[in-house]
Amino acid sequence: MHVLVLGGTRFVGRAVVDRALALGASVTLFNRGQTAPELYPHLETVVGDRTVSLAALEGRRFDLVVDCAGYLPSVVALSAAALRDAVDRYVFVSSVSVYADQSVPPVEGSPVLSDDSYGGRKAACERVVSSVFGDRALIARPGLIVGPHDPTERFPYWPRRFQRPGPILAPGDPSDPVQFVDVRDLAAFLLGAAAGGVFNVVGPVMPMGSLLDACRVVTGSAESPVWVPTERLLAAGADPWMGVPLWIADPEWAAANLVSRSRAVSAGLTSRPVAEIVADVLAWDNARGGPRDGVEPLSAEEEQRLLSAI
Repeated sequence: MHVLVLGGTRFVGRAVVDRALALGASVTLFNRGQTAPELYPHLETVVGDRTVSLAALEGRRFDLVVDCAGYLPSVVALSAAALRDAVDRYVFVSSVSVYADQSVPPVEGSPVLSDDSYGGRKAACERVVSSVFGDRALIARPGLIVGPHDPTERFPYWPRRFQRPGPILAPGDPSDPVQFVDVRDLAAFLLGAAAGGVFNVVGPVMPMGSLLDACRVVTGSAESPVWVPTERLLAAGADPWMGVPLWIADPEWAAANLVSRSRAVSAGLTSRPVAEIVADVLAWDNARGGPRDGVEPLSAEEEQRLLSAI
């Protein structure tokens, strides 16, 4: 199997490359050569800018292409047109953000956005890929993607926080749902799914309390979370999701962590245990020396302020 990866050196693309190599596939990267160009010196890297042209790939053939960095429909249209006759399958990494109504659990057939938001642009990219490749297209809609090399700091914050002493602010209620997919499980699905079509590639729904329990056990922490109800956090001026990682407070996003995954599971999606994910993320995070630029999503000072405010 010969796999073309558009990108391939940051997070999702990196996991795809690693999985493809583990499967014994040949891998070619197409990117600008700007992000971690030293990562795969033994692989063929075709340097180019997909926003301008994929002419450097002209005359080449691949079994499949994985597009994990398509955000603008005009750019995806260039890639799809250039690769129409060069690949057997086009795998496009979209997002559950395409769904128009996040207040009810979305399934693959739920209405999608048509505006100029992130989700709307992803939905437009999906339409481009589907129009060019038909049943040769696989559209993956992941939710929160976690795992080693996660650049967002949202998930790594929690195991890292349990390594520090002191009361740990936990948002909402222990029963609040949380849902994520390990980037390695996502990569395995992208390369292994036998059927085309649209799939919600998400992990199982679990209580936030279970995630924090896993963080406590993996780190060996003696600290217990201090659960603060959503209304109190909002009254204290807490910032959901980006400020207090993984915390969803808006009722319009109440089902963002309740996305149906049955179709992807039937097509081969598997999910590793949460304790394994936490342990692997923590090991990677410790090896790199903590958060990028030393900045936590929720600083110790802000955490203490919120705890004091209640």
